[in-house]
Amino acid sequence: MRLLLISDTHIPKRARSLPDQVMAAVDAADVVVHAGDWVDAATLDLLEQRSKRLVGVYGNNDGPELRRRLPEVAHVSLGGLRFSVVHETGPATGREARCDRDFPDTDVLVFGHSHIPWDTVTPRGMRLLNPGSPTDRRRQPVGTYLSVELTDGRLGDVVLVPVPRP
Repeated sequence: MRLLLISDTHIPKRARSLPDQVMAAVDAADVVVHAGDWVDAATLDLLEQRSKRLVGVYGNNDGPELRRRLPEVAHVSLGGLRFSVVHETGPATGREARCDRDFPDTDVLVFGHSHIPWDTVTPRGMRLLNPGSPTDRRRQPVGTYLSVELTDGRLGDVVLVPVPRP
């Protein structure tokens, strides 16, 4: 199973639309996971139409319409693993212990907010993944997203994919 993890698209404030590279990854993915800060409902509509399956949450920059349509936290089983998706996890310091406490029944936690890619494992063994942002690189050399392979109930390759500026 191929997953596309994205977050912090901030359309139309930080970009007019999702880059073609990201849309090609949407089309290729079995599941698209968006960890919030869509900003406009049109991006949600687009991903609902184009994705084979979409899992999303709202972020701190998402208004009432997105908050009506999306949860603050999503829990889903994918390929035999328990995923949770949330926009914010708080400061980087203490993140692993805090996430172990707050998400005890999760194997993989996908989050956003910082626009900074993150891939660590908590003391309990939960994988923490932040794909960064494909449209607002904030202190990063380029935008990013994560491509993830699930095989036989395990995470396979987790690849940070650069999104060069057009």
